[in-house]
Amino acid sequence: MNFASRVSFSIFLLAAMSFVHCSRSFTVNTKVIDQYIDDLMTKSTAEIPVWNIEKARAGSKSGWDYIDGCMIMALLELYDTSKNEKFLKFADYYEDYRIQDNGTINGYSKSEWNIDSINGGKNLFPLYSLTKKEKYRLALEEIYDQVKNQPRTKEGNFWHKDIYPNQVWLDGLYMGLPFYMEYTTTFENGKNKDDIYAQFFNVERIMKNPTDGLYYHCYDASKTAFWCDKSTGLCENYWLRALGWFSMAMLDTLNHAPDKGSENWNHLKQMFINLQDAMLKIQDKSGMWYQLPALPNVEGNYLETSGTAIFAYSLLKGLRTGILSDEKYKTAGIKAFEGICEKYLKTDDGVLSLDGICLVAGLGPEKNRRRDGTVAYYLSEPIVKDDAKGVGPFILAYNEYKLINN
Repeated sequence: MNFASRVSFSIFLLAAMSFVHCSRSFTVNTKVIDQYIDDLMTKSTAEIPVWNIEKARAGSKSGWDYIDGCMIMALLELYDTSKNEKFLKFADYYEDYRIQDNGTINGYSKSEWNIDSINGGKNLFPLYSLTKKEKYRLALEEIYDQVKNQPRTKEGNFWHKDIYPNQVWLDGLYMGLPFYMEYTTTFENGKNKDDIYAQFFNVERIMKNPTDGLYYHCYDASKTAFWCDKSTGLCENYWLRALGWFSMAMLDTLNHAPDKGSENWNHLKQMFINLQDAMLKIQDKSGMWYQLPALPNVEGNYLETSGTAIFAYSLLKGLRTGILSDEKYKTAGIKAFEGICEKYLKTDDGVLSLDGICLVAGLGPEKNRRRDGTVAYYLSEPIVKDDAKGVGPFILAYNEYKLINN
């Protein structure tokens, strides 16, 4: 059961009076979005959040996964900038429910070596700082033990998962490295920062196409996966959300790093800027980007919400935190966020939903050869409403959008 089928808004929202006015003719109704966020919380429980569409489709309860991590992070960023206690209260309730007093995390399995599982740990830094609950610090230690022992490729990058040996996915850079940087900065005086930078620089060297500045979704260091080019180890396409995850990985790592202004930090900063510039060249006139961003004219390709929201967030937070400085990034970020609202944030018969979200995409494993990285594959995955992989980045972008317009 998805969020749109469970949450009913009263008709007055259709005529809400609070708008943010920008350079475009379209206006963003902030009261509607604020109510949408409130209902995400009030209609969710720790066991059954309305935003985890994958679990809902499977008929299972939520455990510990990166999807919920994205959503809780968005709420914590809302708290950080607004100091509205309702966001912190819900985030604390949600994580406290699944973390035992000894730091054991219900639903977390280190033996899977799943780098996605690290993502939710990012939320434990602010929760520990704000609540002083020892269980959150103990859980941080548990997750960091995975980081310390995560299998690596021959180049030194973390494997994506045990079932994806020797593989580096752009998604995984976001799931693991900002946590790694924040942990080593907070508890280790930054001693492992150079390991983190090196993993980013390996991706730049191996996975970046120097012709257009974009990055391929996945790389197999063994060059044996059925989906990879046997000479390069690369998959054949770019995927919007993976590019977005990589963008956020760089942004968050830069903001957590202890050595701002160092040679390595400046190198990573330039990588981040270069990716934004490459994406601006292929931004659609609507403000959004396509599921396959470099192939806008391919039949079946579509403007996709989650990846667009991630880039809106990257551009606007990059500006707010001083990593970006040119006015063109503000213009592009605002245009991206407003483009999502105009195309996919809809109220129908009093029910609000966020549409245009790719449910999931990845490559392999061997037993799932449908996931072969072709154009047809990326365009075959379900498009859903109100999944946290889109809603979380949308809220993050909304937070930055409001801040930059105030």
